[in-house]
Amino acid sequence: MDVVLLLGPQCPNAAAARSLLTACLRQLGLDLQVRERVGDYASPTILVDGVDVMTAQRGAPPRQTCRLDVPTGARISAALRRSSALSSVEGCGITAVEDHGDHDSARTG
Repeated sequence: MDVVLLLGPQCPNAAAARSLLTACLRQLGLDLQVRERVGDYASPTILVDGVDVMTAQRGAPPRQTCRLDVPTGARISAALRRSSALSSVEGCGITAVEDHGDHDSARTG
């Protein structure tokens, strides 16, 4: 699992985002190294396996701005759980398949 904290220079929410991310990792029992990048990012942004925990979009647009949708503990934990579950399934040699609900109805008769 790849976890990245993207920050703009002088982001006033950097310490809070870092602390919240650390607490979520600890609560889930995940011992992961978080890569931290400072640059022209919507800040703070947390990516789990390349996906923004707040928007569910891959990557983050390169723009230096202060985010109004600051990452929440619930969203961070959900993204970490989802990625952890996929990692454990893939680690067992099983390929995760997305369920689109297009199942044939069972026929009786």
